[in-house]
Amino acid sequence: MRPHPDHLSALVIHSAIRIHQHLGPGLLESSYRVLLEEMLLREGLRVARELPVDLAFDGIVVPHAYRVDLLVERQLVVEIKHAERPHPVHRQQLLTYLRLLDLPHGLLLNFGLGTMKEGIARVSNPRTSAARGERMN
Repeated sequence: MRPHPDHLSALVIHSAIRIHQHLGPGLLESSYRVLLEEMLLREGLRVARELPVDLAFDGIVVPHAYRVDLLVERQLVVEIKHAERPHPVHRQQLLTYLRLLDLPHGLLLNFGLGTMKEGIARVSNPRTSAARGERMN
């Protein structure tokens, strides 16, 4: 049985908050990515780290054009940042990943702020198959 996206989001957020509370904002993005992946694996979730994503347009394919930080249970994209201020391009980057993967939800986690709560953004993709009324296999 697939976990509900809200449940997945809650697990990811809880884990991110725990990491941030104990280690603070001073680590590299790659450290947060590995720590978060390991915590989610301990929860029994399937997690792909640095998943290559192809870009396709008008019959042209650019293999491995992007890398998604984490893909949880093949349904939730997690993009990890470490920035002193949120930047609109980070949200757009996550939305691009959601569109390329045809997934509805993602989390943008910025570990560079004073509290993790300030650094959490949920991003939704209005262009998913489900939103268009198509059946997903």
